[in-house]
Parts: sequence; structure tokens; C-alpha cells
Amino acid sequence: MAMDSGKTMKVIGLALVVLGVGLAIWGYQLSDSLTSEVSEAVTGAEPDRVMQYYIGGAISFVVGLFLFLKN
Repeated sequence: MAMDSGKTMKVIGLALVVLGVGLAIWGYQLSDSLTSEVSEAVTGAEPDRVMQYYIGGAISFVVGLFLFLKN
């Protein structure tokens, strides 16, 4: 039994939303790590890895939400 295109996009969208939330949570946990705290104290900015998780999570969430809500 094959799924139609609309249902497939909704499933992919939902998966991307979940992935986006997961990446954001993972980034938040990394920002609390000791190495991140030391790096932030020295440079005054969040480490690149943390920012990559935040940005990746946000992009994934927005694209997933768009695909899920799209007709």
C-alpha cells in the first residue's frame, strides 16, 4: 500500500520538526558543558559547535513545519 505525496511530506515534515527540537536541546546541553563555559569565558562568545546545533535545529524545525503545514 503506497502512501500519497501529501502524507509522505507530512511524515518528512514531522521528522524534521522532531530533529530540529532535538538539535536545539542538544546544543543547549553542549552550551552547559565545562569546555563550552571555559571557551565562552575566554572568547566571550558561544563555541562554533553550539551555534551549529542551534542554527541546524532552527532550520530543520522551520523547514519541517513548512512541509507539515503545507497542503
